[in-house]
Amino acid sequence: MAEISAKLVQELRQKTGAGMMDCKKALKETDGDIDEAIDWLRKKGIASAGKKSDRIAAEGLVDTYIQPGGKVGVLIEVNCQTDFVARNEGFKALVKNLAKQATTADSVESLLAQPYIEDENVTVEEFIKQTIAQLGENIQVRRFTKFAILESSQGIVDSYIHTGGRVGVLVELKSQTETAAGKEEFQALARNAAMQVAACPNVEYVSVDQIPAEVAQKEKDVEMGRDDLANKPQNIKEKIVQGRIEKRLKELTLLDQPYIRDQSISVEDLVKQVKAQVGEEIEVVQFVRFVLGEGIEKQESNFAEEVAAQMGGK
Repeated sequence: MAEISAKLVQELRQKTGAGMMDCKKALKETDGDIDEAIDWLRKKGIASAGKKSDRIAAEGLVDTYIQPGGKVGVLIEVNCQTDFVARNEGFKALVKNLAKQATTADSVESLLAQPYIEDENVTVEEFIKQTIAQLGENIQVRRFTKFAILESSQGIVDSYIHTGGRVGVLVELKSQTETAAGKEEFQALARNAAMQVAACPNVEYVSVDQIPAEVAQKEKDVEMGRDDLANKPQNIKEKIVQGRIEKRLKELTLLDQPYIRDQSISVEDLVKQVKAQVGEEIEVVQFVRFVLGEGIEKQESNFAEEVAAQMGGK
């Protein structure tokens, strides 16, 4: 076998845009013949994928998978570049499969390294590269969260996807017995709690006692420094700020929100009603909400300028 030099690998990278390890493997497979290596990469879908790997992917889908029985659930975000590809049936199928496969992964990295659920001859990462080549856009598994009911506990995991996969919520509820967890009222509460979180973008915690002390202190510092309190005596200022803080912290908590289906009660009141119906204590343990593309800086470009740049103009 011919020696694969760093210079040869670099040359193949420049011609194909593929990753270093992929180029090295391609050259080994083709005994150092760069033209055959290019064909090898193209057949694997890697050459096309590599050229697109630096494009910003801020569209895509948020999706979920709940195992039968509701003991394990996943919320995942997979990004692409355009809404057009996000609506592609192949892309949708990929996201659904990745959500299901993530139940056996602990991180995005471990997920990408697994044999793909629909074709164990390739890894998840390799299958994504093939899909990139087919669809012509960068695709990235951005994140996922997994909730699992412990063997020593009872309860269910449920989810809710809103606005065509742009917002997703995963929730975990705890019960005392398996009987309660199987009741329709308990399962409806889980779904309604997930819908509530989706409808309340400011909610970050289940209850006030979950809010970290530093968060509460920061809110207090902000309120104490407001201009409308500047001339108030310190003891009066403290009382006013305390009232404002209590109100502000409740705005951050799920249980203190007015229930979206009945504004006359809070989510906490709803939980109490379901407790009475199932006949035992229940608890909203945790939740997570994904909003598609949040925090990703979307690239805005002028089409005419982009074409000119590609042609060497300005």
